Amino acid sequence: QDAKALLTEIQSRSESAIVQLPARLSVSTLIALAQNPSALASTIRRPMPSHVDIHARRGTQFHLWLERKFNSPVLFDEDVLFPTSNPMPDEIPFKELQEKWLKSSWAERIPVAIEVPFETVLAGVLLRGRIDAVYQEDDLVEIVDWKTGRTKM
Repeated sequence: QDAKALLTEIQSRSESAIVQLPARLSVSTLIALAQNPSALASTIRRPMPSHVDIHARRGTQFHLWLERKFNSPVLFDEDVLFPTSNPMPDEIPFKELQEKWLKSSWAERIPVAIEVPFETVLAGVLLRGRIDAVYQEDDLVEIVDWKTGRTKM
């Protein structure tokens, strides 16, 4: 029975299937759709547990640090979430990342808002996400999405 079920599943993977997008998407899901629609369709069709991405962990750590810096409440203490902050071999150590940010022009500025939730409808699909920071100077408004990974060339 198990072998038959596996063979049926392998055969069904080669068949095309229409997969409906959920009525609500996160920004990450929208990006996944743009990058690889077939992979997203497979994930929607048969969801599997995913591992915690090291880059996502690093980004979360950086966001929590900035929230603390701007005296905004955080849901979790970063020391509890990330007892060690060992960088990956190709990454800048977290302390160095903090130092670089503190030396940047961003460190001198105070955001008018951070971690702002948003919702909008695109082509009938509700898109949800968060804006990392909003800065305003006179009539200029800057919306920032902090990135902590390597720059892709």
